[in-house]
Amino acid sequence: MTKMKLIILDRDGVINVDSDNYIRTVDEWIALPGSIEAIADLSKAGYSIAIATNQSGIGRGYYSLETLAAMHQKMLELVKALGGDIAHIVYCPHLPDDQCTCRKPLPGMLQKILQHYPRDPDAYFIGDSLRDIEAAQAINMPAVLVKTGKGQRSLDKGVIGADIPVYDDLLHFSQQLLKR
Repeated sequence: MTKMKLIILDRDGVINVDSDNYIRTVDEWIALPGSIEAIADLSKAGYSIAIATNQSGIGRGYYSLETLAAMHQKMLELVKALGGDIAHIVYCPHLPDDQCTCRKPLPGMLQKILQHYPRDPDAYFIGDSLRDIEAAQAINMPAVLVKTGKGQRSLDKGVIGADIPVYDDLLHFSQQLLKR
């Protein structure tokens, strides 16, 4: 029996342009070059795609749940237009001091996603920050860093272990994975 193939993605900085001032509107949600194609290609190749994203801008009052839903709808439509699918999206609306169990670097969102899939899927978590890597490592999930978003900054700080695979962006990761 073949294992279910699952790729979990961070959103801001991996799929779309990130901002230290938060992505607050649908118009500010701009896909990174190649990211939508990468998701569609992975989906068409049999990978189930899920997203785990910290969205403390909700807790800060910067944007509403409706705006977040509209951002996600835009992303879903872009992927669908290329023949792909995003199966699952989870987000953490909490502030860093809210003591929740979902905000990365805690693995709550990853665990929530895994509950929807068969036991022990062949899974990766792709992120652009140390928080993303730590969330995956907390549940022994293979982690990958992309240099987009905060990725290069994380590398420059020297906080990413040498054992973590690093790719220029999500498209580069998908192309390398699909070559195997």
